[in-house]
Amino acid sequence: MRIEVVLDVKTTLGEGPLWDVVQQRLYWIDSFDGRVFRSTADGRELRCWDVPQKIGSMALRKDGEGAILSLERGFYTLDFKTGEVTLIHDPEPNLPRNRINDGKVDRRGRFFAGSMDTMEENASGALYRLDPDFSVTRIDSGMTCSNGPCFSPDDKTFYFSDTWTGDIWAYDFDINTGSVSNRRAFVMADMSGGGGTDGSTVDAEGALWNVLVYAGQIVRYTADGKVDRVIEMPVKKVTSVMFGGPNLDILYVTSMAKPPLPRFPGDGVLRGSLFAIHDLGIRGVAEPRFGA
Repeated sequence: MRIEVVLDVKTTLGEGPLWDVVQQRLYWIDSFDGRVFRSTADGRELRCWDVPQKIGSMALRKDGEGAILSLERGFYTLDFKTGEVTLIHDPEPNLPRNRINDGKVDRRGRFFAGSMDTMEENASGALYRLDPDFSVTRIDSGMTCSNGPCFSPDDKTFYFSDTWTGDIWAYDFDINTGSVSNRRAFVMADMSGGGGTDGSTVDAEGALWNVLVYAGQIVRYTADGKVDRVIEMPVKKVTSVMFGGPNLDILYVTSMAKPPLPRFPGDGVLRGSLFAIHDLGIRGVAEPRFGA
């Protein structure tokens, strides 16, 4: 195994690595500075788009050069050619302290994203599904900091977490309707090192990889919830993971340069870097695009 720095861009709150198999390009975001980045697998051809609010996650669209964004005040579209950002829907206009956070697309082109309390204190967050026709459905609630949505390779299980509970949940997932049911504990993460469950991805073997933010660890759980391996990162404030590269065998890892709240710890000189982990001997699955 080999860990390298792809780009030291000092993202204030780097998040959401997203490898697109069509373009063979890597996307990621800076949640606090409101930026979307794109580069080649090795960090060349860096491009950046500014967005007008804090950003929690993104999904590429099937229909042209654009993306779906979960921003502070709802779901938006981004036109890569013009940079124009357009509101789709704000599901929480009555919750000004909330913002939409982490999200992923299922293999029918629907975008699932959860909201969070920006002070990370109240369980005011919820989980939403944005369909290709831009309709929005609330499918669960009661989260403080929604994180880590992802889908099993067989499309039968949806995973989701609430960062500071340590819970990673599994739901029964109906790929035909986009509905979830039977929420249950998948794992209770070991938070003794001071971390919390952040971004997740699923590999081709059906195992789940989860980042323990502030603990500087990435944990691989088998499909039955057992810890398979733990990777110690060179910084503590790692935030999210996704497999990418031409063979989908590079694990990309985002990190933050500055903690969002004063009570969280600082970090070393590589804080805010985008990392790549090579030679894991495991491949990921292609991330779907949004749309029918």
